[in-house]
Amino acid sequence: MRYHHLLRRQLLLGGALLAFAPAGVHAQAAADMPAVTAEPTEGTGAPASAAPADDSSAQSLGEVIVTATRRETNLQDTPVAVSVLDPQSVADRHVQALYDLADGAVPSLRVATFEARQSALTIGIRGIVPFDQNQTARDSGVGVYLDGVYLGRSQGLNAALFDVERIEVLRGPQGTLFGRNTEGGALSIVTRQPTGEFGLRANAGIGNYGSYSGQVHVDLPAVANVAVKLDAVVQHQDPTVLNPLAGQTGWNFYHRVGGRVQARWTPFQGFTADFSYDQSKDENTPNYSQLVNYNPQGRVVGVYDPTTNRLVAPGSPAGAPACTACIAPLSPLVVVSGDHRMRVADIGVPQQPSVDRTHGTSANLRYQISPAIELRSITAWRGVTTDQWDNSGGAHRTIFAPNANFSRYSLSHLDQSQFSQEFQAVGSFSHIDYVLGLYYFNEHARERAATPSSNRWNADGTGYTINSETVPGTITSANQGWDPADWFVQRDSNARARSYAAYGQATWTPPGLDLLHLTVGGRYTDDRRDGTLTFVNGQPAAFEFHFRGNRFDPMATIAADVAPGVNLYARYATGYRAGGANDRSQTFTAFGPEVVKSYEIGAKLDLLDRRVRLNLAGYMMDRTGTQTDFDNVDTDPNSPTFNLHTEETRNAPGTSRIRGLEADFTARITQNLTIGASYAYTYTHVPATPNPFLGNIPFQVFVVYTPRNAATGSIDWSSPLGFADASLRIHLDANYADPQYSFQNEAVKTDSSFVVNGRIALADVAMGNGARMTFSLWSRNLLNETHIYRRSAANAAILGDYANFNPPRTYGIEASVAF
Repeated sequence: MRYHHLLRRQLLLGGALLAFAPAGVHAQAAADMPAVTAEPTEGTGAPASAAPADDSSAQSLGEVIVTATRRETNLQDTPVAVSVLDPQSVADRHVQALYDLADGAVPSLRVATFEARQSALTIGIRGIVPFDQNQTARDSGVGVYLDGVYLGRSQGLNAALFDVERIEVLRGPQGTLFGRNTEGGALSIVTRQPTGEFGLRANAGIGNYGSYSGQVHVDLPAVANVAVKLDAVVQHQDPTVLNPLAGQTGWNFYHRVGGRVQARWTPFQGFTADFSYDQSKDENTPNYSQLVNYNPQGRVVGVYDPTTNRLVAPGSPAGAPACTACIAPLSPLVVVSGDHRMRVADIGVPQQPSVDRTHGTSANLRYQISPAIELRSITAWRGVTTDQWDNSGGAHRTIFAPNANFSRYSLSHLDQSQFSQEFQAVGSFSHIDYVLGLYYFNEHARERAATPSSNRWNADGTGYTINSETVPGTITSANQGWDPADWFVQRDSNARARSYAAYGQATWTPPGLDLLHLTVGGRYTDDRRDGTLTFVNGQPAAFEFHFRGNRFDPMATIAADVAPGVNLYARYATGYRAGGANDRSQTFTAFGPEVVKSYEIGAKLDLLDRRVRLNLAGYMMDRTGTQTDFDNVDTDPNSPTFNLHTEETRNAPGTSRIRGLEADFTARITQNLTIGASYAYTYTHVPATPNPFLGNIPFQVFVVYTPRNAATGSIDWSSPLGFADASLRIHLDANYADPQYSFQNEAVKTDSSFVVNGRIALADVAMGNGARMTFSLWSRNLLNETHIYRRSAANAAILGDYANFNPPRTYGIEASVAF
């Protein structure tokens, strides 16, 4: 919006012509040579690479290791579309939490807030992006994994990242090896494990908006074959939109703290036991919802009849009938922001930070019985508790009416606990690589929610008062507070999910045909989900739902190494998302599962002595039973159900179509310079689906947060400085996305976006005694570009469009040390 679309496209095209590398995608591979030493890289303690004597080898791209097939393999030999972000990429982009990937580091990966809340993330891949997965009784379409453990809820996903070794983005259905919740793909976070040798890595930084951050990672020497690693992290940012109400928190604030302890026990050769416990606390506020236009339909602006408090046409006599074709007047206090991100809200509202608390314990056992078989066990308990305090709208989402309440304070308390157990057998024999597994998942979740109005207008809209946090007398939808004891509970639901699965996958390389690889696999899943809506609209209820379903997901791949560095593959796979129930409905209405069938071809190319890497993928996905949400919020302040939110989920009839092309390009131009480009084209179409709030009339449905075209690029340059082993590193990345839908039921698109990030570092300065320091200057959204990432026209006939803007430019300095 601040930059013309033509300028954005010209800059993007110029970046593509320069072959800027995808930020974070294979960035470490582009930067590394074959590892021959164990010196720390840029103060992180990660293994660095010494350049071989052969200059051509020094300029080649290194290997990228992934675990997309449940075993460690070279990315270029793995017939799966995978993008990888490594520690250097995370540092260069200043990625502290998953929401920082919302700017488009991986074009096929889409990360957005649910509503405007940072406390719950929506994550999608290849057009599989749920509108509302922030519930107790439904799954996402993309599985998020932490060290192999599935994270069951959206809440808590934006906690601080712990010592990331890599983030793998597996694109396309992963139903065979990863399960029912990966029809769009999987996002796998892999952390560093204990080394058994003493090491200390720490960094600290400060920035604008009062931000500061710090991390400490300590590896302790192994004792009695037990190695221990300790991690601690803190991240803070003051609000970027201020709240004029004294003592209340503004918008886009966060404060994250967390700690983790890991232990690795290796009592004898071939056996490894990894144990981990982590705990995090994420305090945050939503992005501000701004009124970007008023009366876009050009309606007559009415006036309020003081004798009846009805909205009437201008000049009407006292007692005139209400004017249904009029729009309510706008309070003189309300600012219509247009395309500008506000720095101070026009209306002050009560707001405290939402709080996500996450914790988890895991045990990962591996026993290498022989070269032909390794047995594995992954046991995990995890939990999330969320207290939501979201007052993002102020007066920008409800009309003005004399002496009426406004500003919807969305409150929620959620508790979730889960247990998972997975057994694997991984090995090779007689030209066959195989994976076999058994999986069990058990989850309990409960949520209760309320939506009091925190503010009240005076008679003419020139002022307002704050309602009380506690209320006397009977609590009703019109008389409620936001103290937990005074909630008018809009809904209270609980749900239990159990999932059982058995899977297997094998790759056969025919004898004498080492260039050909045939892979087949399948997974059988049995899902059981039950739940009860115990309270709805302030009244006790006992609405139950029960889901039973089973599914077999097959996969078949043929891959061929047609020439050195040239690998081609064709893949068929299916994915599945279980049915459930919408806990925002009035009756806990159940819905059925959805299924995706995917057909994909791809090429992975290492060219010019591995100086150039080009990975291509084209796919077609057909989805049946698409889970589609329809929502309705009563915005009439004079209605007895004012502020109440109702939502229903229906399975779309027919077949939804998703088509796409993806390209990742990386080139090592010189020993110091790496450039490249990454691009994703995604086409989606969902059949018209009956809308329960419009008499079940078929209604056009849109896939949210899925731009037709998205691209990212970066350039990385480094050079030794000739003193203290120091080097200068410069990183720049640019990320573009087309306008996209942000509501399933609204034919309204967001803005296109063009976000640039940068970092300059004086890296790996030798300080003596093996210590190395790095000093860096970073910026996110370097050009301070402004765009709407979420927009609704649902209130266009009564007020105007409201929207949420991307975060403003942030910047800071950091220092890190490793020894």
